[in-house]
Amino acid sequence: MTAHDLLKTLANLSEEQFKAFKWFLKQEDIPEGFSAITVAQLERADRPDTVDLMVQKYGCPGALEITMSILEEISRNDLKQCLFNTVSSRRKDLKNHDSPPLNCDYGRMKSKLVETTAEIKLMIQKREMKILEINRSAEISSKSADTHIADSEQFFTVLQQSVRRILGNLIEAIKEKRETAKKQAKGFIQELEQEISELRKKGAEVEQLSRTADHPDFLQRSSSLNAIPPTKNWTEVSVPPPSYGGSVGVVVNQLEETLTKEKEKLFAKFKLKRVQQFEKDVTLDPDTANDNLILSDDGKKVYCGDATRNLPNNPERFNPAINVLGKQSFSSGRFYYEVQVKGKTSWDLGVVKESINRKGSISASPENGFWTICLRKGDKHKAPAVNLSVKAQPEKVGVFVDYEKGSVSFYDVDSADLIHSFTDCSFTEKLYPFFSTGRHYDGKNATPLIISAVNHND
Repeated sequence: MTAHDLLKTLANLSEEQFKAFKWFLKQEDIPEGFSAITVAQLERADRPDTVDLMVQKYGCPGALEITMSILEEISRNDLKQCLFNTVSSRRKDLKNHDSPPLNCDYGRMKSKLVETTAEIKLMIQKREMKILEINRSAEISSKSADTHIADSEQFFTVLQQSVRRILGNLIEAIKEKRETAKKQAKGFIQELEQEISELRKKGAEVEQLSRTADHPDFLQRSSSLNAIPPTKNWTEVSVPPPSYGGSVGVVVNQLEETLTKEKEKLFAKFKLKRVQQFEKDVTLDPDTANDNLILSDDGKKVYCGDATRNLPNNPERFNPAINVLGKQSFSSGRFYYEVQVKGKTSWDLGVVKESINRKGSISASPENGFWTICLRKGDKHKAPAVNLSVKAQPEKVGVFVDYEKGSVSFYDVDSADLIHSFTDCSFTEKLYPFFSTGRHYDGKNATPLIISAVNHND
């Protein structure tokens, strides 16, 4: 392995990755057993200078080991593998040459042993990192299982409560129908008993008259008793048993509707938890912040101030738009972050491409490199050319980007409802998280936007 190989490797790093590479060189015991290169030495060091500093401090084998380690830390395993292949190829070439005389080979063999030791250390470190990775995956899997168990228990608890409530309503409805049938039957019986009483009375009078011996009296009374009292025609009257099937059908429909709603809620929650696993640590970039914006020291909060600050109008800074970008950029994979918007009447959130216009009037649309949604006038949620319908005012919004799939999705974190999605996006540049607090007027909309950590225990 030569210094030239290291230089070729560093040349393939982006400016951001090279900056991170030098940051690791300043840290003690990264990897273990290596002392740091001083900040002063690295501050203005370019790539060739950095290679020289590593070789001077650690020697070629040590420089190789620490380079391989840091490449893994900054997620450039492709360059690490390429460098490893180059070193391995060189060693094979050395083995194929005729062995030099023994008295000339001591230094070379010692150097080879040092390189082998470094390679073994690197292999050990790689496996130790793999153990940590597996442990982290197992821990995440365990927490995910606990969460799914809790959510499933909650789902079936709600379902059981719904079943008991709906069953209670069904039984009450059946009882009401039964009581109605009883009252109807009782009413008919009372009518019949009344008619029977009147008929018996009339029958007794008629029978008594039939035994009268006085001829004139008989004729006089019979004319008034000859008519039968008026009665209802009971031939078609009946009390059919109530139909309870309709009530059962209604209850089954209610239960089915409840099950569907709860299932949708549960699935939405599961889907949100899946995307929350791609959480990235996002902080605000003060170099891009409009000069009316006030950022917290930790880069997690931003609000619109009362006065304009005197800041350099560098090309990255938004002016006059009240916007700010995240420091972190993404050009592959998936990432997710959450922003608290509670108490605000206006805001914009999403992602933008690196080359967006930052000066003058800005039209936020996918065609111009903006994949964002916004709130206006306290209750109007919008995407470009679309009015969004939300069930409730979101207090925390989750933003999820799948770079390869070309999608940007927005979630109401508390309800897990999907607010809006951009699909079939064509991403060709770095993407940056985007934030706009909107202006505040007479104290309205003065609440900050807050980048918050994901609560994986919910």
